[in-house]
Amino acid sequence: MSSSDTPPSLYSAREPIFPRRVSGKFRTLKWWIMGITLGIYYLTPWIRWDRGPNLPDQAVLVDLANRRFFFFMIEIWPHEFYFIAGLLIMAGLGLFLFTSAMGRVWCGYTCPQTVWTDLFILTERWIEGDRNARVRLWNAPWTARKVRLRVFKGIVWAAIGLATGGAWVFYFADAPTLLMDLLTFSAPPVAYITMGILTFTTVMFGGIAREQVCIYMCPWPRIQAAMMDEDTITVAYREWRGEPRGKLRKGPVDADAEPQGDCIDCMACVNVCPVGIDIRDGQQLECITCALCIDACDDVMAKIGKPRGLIDYLALTDAPEEIDGIPPKPVWKHILRPRTILYTTLWSLVGVGLVVALFLRSEIEMTVAAVRNPTFVTLSDGSVRNIYDVRLRNKHGEDRPFRLSLTSEEPLRIELEGTEELVIMVPADSTFLQRVYVSAQPGSTPADAHRTDLRLWVEDLGSTDRAYKDTIFNGKGTP
Repeated sequence: MSSSDTPPSLYSAREPIFPRRVSGKFRTLKWWIMGITLGIYYLTPWIRWDRGPNLPDQAVLVDLANRRFFFFMIEIWPHEFYFIAGLLIMAGLGLFLFTSAMGRVWCGYTCPQTVWTDLFILTERWIEGDRNARVRLWNAPWTARKVRLRVFKGIVWAAIGLATGGAWVFYFADAPTLLMDLLTFSAPPVAYITMGILTFTTVMFGGIAREQVCIYMCPWPRIQAAMMDEDTITVAYREWRGEPRGKLRKGPVDADAEPQGDCIDCMACVNVCPVGIDIRDGQQLECITCALCIDACDDVMAKIGKPRGLIDYLALTDAPEEIDGIPPKPVWKHILRPRTILYTTLWSLVGVGLVVALFLRSEIEMTVAAVRNPTFVTLSDGSVRNIYDVRLRNKHGEDRPFRLSLTSEEPLRIELEGTEELVIMVPADSTFLQRVYVSAQPGSTPADAHRTDLRLWVEDLGSTDRAYKDTIFNGKGTP
């Protein structure tokens, strides 16, 4: 086969992107967001919260051993997973809301991939220099200096990845205790394995893959189009003002010269873009609306004496009005439209529902499981006995006395295994399994009937809170 018959390659090798340093209001905003979000992530496991002597004092803790999630004053039990599901639904609706209002603003400012990529680029710029210096180093042959810089950068990146993985495992155990165990190599193997995996993935995604994660791995760019419309405020280029672009003209301009737009084709917007696109080509899947191109373009416009805003946050519906010299619609009119109002309403309803459920939930709970093998037992005196496993849940921070009782339209007697009383002490913040016997006298209606309805009650004698479960008493009768 000749070279001309060779099919073209469907794969294009990645061109490394070296964003140039830029300053401006959006870059400053991103610095603040990066500092706050990284601070929250790294420092939260070390915040203490006093819950009493029997509970962990870590403010945010995923206690897998005891199947519990602690968030400051809130404690979520396994059967209350609906709270986590509700928070995930709120997060999804919030993402829909922000995307429909302002495009991929989440991706550009607070997405973990963006935050950590900014951190890795910052350290790379600190070690290797700004864009031109990094480009020269990339293209330069391997020398002692290049090896030294690359090794040093690798060490710094590995330290960031290790700190990221370390902070993650601290959310699942008491942070000070686990730190000492890690330093003395006495921590569980799963802790070291998790830290190793997260160190590798953090360096790979934030330091090496970077924009490739946003473009190829993240599904959101493919979904965002369904959330956006022409009223969505997003980063865009005012083509009607910038075209036709051309180099900056100095001195008097010839009257016969062709008209020229404000864009001087300086490529500043492209050189600062973390995903390497040209916003002047229109809306693109790769754009994360980080607005760094706005800062770069505004800086150039200020230097050449042109109005700022050649690249700006704007809605596509404003274009015809701006071309005709009509002031665009106020921002609030773009944001408050049926789609965003619907998302806001749904988000608020879920949030209110979670808050109401959180305040209405009881501090004591019970579950009842009838022992059906055998269905009933006939005692020596002719009484019929049913056996139940009652699981009592005490959510208080101290031991509480619980009293068990039953109600039924028929005469039944309740007994507890291991005690002659009907009061048991349930340990703080735990569940307690108690076997309960319910008996019917010989010849009584429940003893001879097939089924009798009854209700088991539990009362917290410390707070008088009560809970109940309905169940069935099985007698000797046939259905």
